Formats: sequence, C-alpha cells, structure tokens
Amino acid sequence: MATDLALERDLKKIPQHIAIIMDGNGRWAQAQGKGRVAGHKAGVDSVRAVVRGARQAEVKALTLFAFSSENWQRPEKEVSVLMDLFMFVLTKEVKRLHKNNIRFQVIGDLSRFSDKLQKSIAKSEQLTVKNTGLVLSIAANYGGRWDITNAAKQLASQVKNNEITLDDINEDSLHQHTCLAQLPPLDLLIRTGGDYRISNFLLWQAAYAEFYFTDILWPDFNGNEFEQAINVFDQRERRFGKTGEQVVNK
Repeated sequence: MATDLALERDLKKIPQHIAIIMDGNGRWAQAQGKGRVAGHKAGVDSVRAVVRGARQAEVKALTLFAFSSENWQRPEKEVSVLMDLFMFVLTKEVKRLHKNNIRFQVIGDLSRFSDKLQKSIAKSEQLTVKNTGLVLSIAANYGGRWDITNAAKQLASQVKNNEITLDDINEDSLHQHTCLAQLPPLDLLIRTGGDYRISNFLLWQAAYAEFYFTDILWPDFNGNEFEQAINVFDQRERRFGKTGEQVVNK
C-alpha cells in the first residue's frame, strides 16, 4: 500500500508550496447562531487538518493567512480573541508541530504585537528551526504591499550604504528580501469563503501561482477539501508564458 501511495504521488503534480486565505470564520459562526469568535476557534481544527494533509502529500511549504495588516480594524473584542488564539497555538500547537518535524515561522510586521507575543513567537521559531520537514508559515500582521515595500527599503538602504549599486537591483535581488524568499515558489493559492480576491496576500509570490476558490467556509474546510484542491491543481496546465505545445513537448 505504501508503494502504491508513493507511485500515485509521483504521477500526480503535487504543489510544493501552498498558501491559504482562511476566510469565513465569522459567517460560519453566525450561521450557527454563535458569535464570530466561535468561528475563529473552530477554524483551528481546519488548520490541523490542512497541516496533516500537507505532510501526507509531501508538500514542502504551507503558508496560512491568519491576520492581515487590515484586520486591526475589526471589533476590539474579536482582535483580542485572535491574539489569544495566537498565543494558544504558540504555547500548545507548536510542541505538536515540533514532534512532527515541522518548521514553524511567522511572517509579517511583528512590531505591533505585544512584547509577550513577540517573545513567544521567537521561542516557537527557535524550537523548530532545525526541523527538516514541512515549513509552516503563519502570516500575521502581514500585507503583500508591505512585503514588497519592505524589500524595496532594504535594497535602498544597501544602495545608500554603497553596498550595492542601482544596477544590482532586479527581480531576483528584490525577491531575496521578501518574507518567503528561502521557500519554493508559490504553486497554489487557496481561498475559502466564496470571495474571489487575494486581499493583499503574497502579491509578489502569487505572480504565477494557480488560484483555487471555494465557497466552503474555513471551519468546514477539511482534509478531503484540501485533497480536492490538490486534485484540481493536478489538472491545470502551467505554461509560464510558453505555449501549450511547448509545455507538452518539453
């Protein structure tokens, strides 16, 4: 059976890097007659399911959009609960990730978080830094425009300090200063919840990613739904600017 599963993976195009916009927690809770906070708590089970699915499919990197730079505008109580959930994941779930050889990291502008949360993030990253399995990135206080702007600032600083010249700035050098530069290119971007936009998430990285949108709300997104997204990816023809004939005859 193990050999059959390995052969099936070889025959199927498995995305090496998957990102997910986990949308629909609040609407799920409202449909259940509960407060929005209940949806965020229920969504933790879906996170566990997709992490497990990514490991089983031998995906190399999984990036989850947990909290955008625009989410600070949400009701204060909801933001507070999200921060509490974040602390819970860092103190409880990361130990489980570590046992499964998963490397954990948080991307985004962490300066707005409390000192306690920043220390917890650093501790969790340090615990898993030597793990060699799936890389799980949590995007928190993250925005795609911020990521690109931050990379541009770093390059500008290098020019100012005479470390590089303007001619040294190109797509590759800018990419090297973005948050996920050390990971495989983004192959598949999934969004749950029924909206058809990427909401300022991984703007640079999504240039040639395949998009998968589903009406399923995040707390209902399970391992089977995750596998379905990978199956759809498997059917896509990725041309990267070439013709279909060039891809087939490669």
